[in-house]
Amino acid sequence: MALLERPATPVLPAAVARTSAGHAPAPRPVPRPAAGAGGRVRSRARQRVPRWTPLVWLALLADHRRHARQAVRSGAMTPSTPHAAAVPAPAVVPITTPRTASAEASAPAAGPGLGTRPAVIAHRGNSSVAPQNTLAAIEAACRAGADAVEIDLQRTSDGAAVVIHDDTVDATTDGHGVVAELNLATLRGLDAGRWFGPGYAGQQVPLFGDVLELLGRYPGVQLLLELKDVWGPDELRGVTAAIDEAGLEDRVVVQCFWPDTVAAARDVAPHLPRGLLLAFEPPDVLDVCAGLGVIACNPSAEMVRRDPGIVTRLHRAGLRVMVWTENDPSGWSHLISVDDGAGVDAVITDRPDRLLGWLSR
Repeated sequence: MALLERPATPVLPAAVARTSAGHAPAPRPVPRPAAGAGGRVRSRARQRVPRWTPLVWLALLADHRRHARQAVRSGAMTPSTPHAAAVPAPAVVPITTPRTASAEASAPAAGPGLGTRPAVIAHRGNSSVAPQNTLAAIEAACRAGADAVEIDLQRTSDGAAVVIHDDTVDATTDGHGVVAELNLATLRGLDAGRWFGPGYAGQQVPLFGDVLELLGRYPGVQLLLELKDVWGPDELRGVTAAIDEAGLEDRVVVQCFWPDTVAAARDVAPHLPRGLLLAFEPPDVLDVCAGLGVIACNPSAEMVRRDPGIVTRLHRAGLRVMVWTENDPSGWSHLISVDDGAGVDAVITDRPDRLLGWLSR
């Protein structure tokens, strides 16, 4: 087997998944008790990989290369021409809208000299004022005026879709253990708010349906949904069906680091917009994006700091760029100035209220 080919037994991307849109868990390390207690189900099929091991990098690169080859064979090649001439820009373009000149001309201009501002995406909700990935944080983001909220979705041992970032519950609840090895009843019995502050005691790890119901009360807010780890088509059908049943199919972008998961989303629900998250830039990433049919390719803020040209390359391929995770005004200044002043399309931040105020200066 070639070095970069995927092994017969897939390597689960616990390391890369943990880096998504803001990577730092809450600072409360707790030793993990022995497996088997409190509803945990040890599964040999879901062995976790330490963060950012060479094996994880190689598996992710192999996934990219395989999808690039598929894109070439299918004829889904990267666009070779730049964007059309500039058009009048709206104040904010919805994150679900493909990056085309006609789409960006469909909303009123922001005003003389203002141009387009990036969409403000609340990272795990308004996670600077409420415990991340809880209903309290998501509603705080909606009330603060965020254009979208970003959340992380994982599966419990009995297959329920729950909103939590880390692969363990240790940092953001009063419990211990691996999310994928806890059943739903055990997970829902944990307190997901007290670690942040006593005023949030009693917050639970939300079900995905809880979030969809909340967003139904805020029709102006969109959802950037990150799928953690690798999801297959059968696992995704319940998620996409819930989005459709809630009537939010035109307000959700589904994203993941793993091309296989994005491909599964494309095959199961081709009507849902998709994005590919980047922790590094493979040489064939544009071919991968073309083959997956994504509308967005979302690098880290650190990647854009090191190489601002990545935004230009992605824009010229017709892709939106939603950067994770920037909380500093100096970083915001850089992100709105890249690509000759066009800026990124969205900024994912723990401080959506502060970013909104900064953008309104």
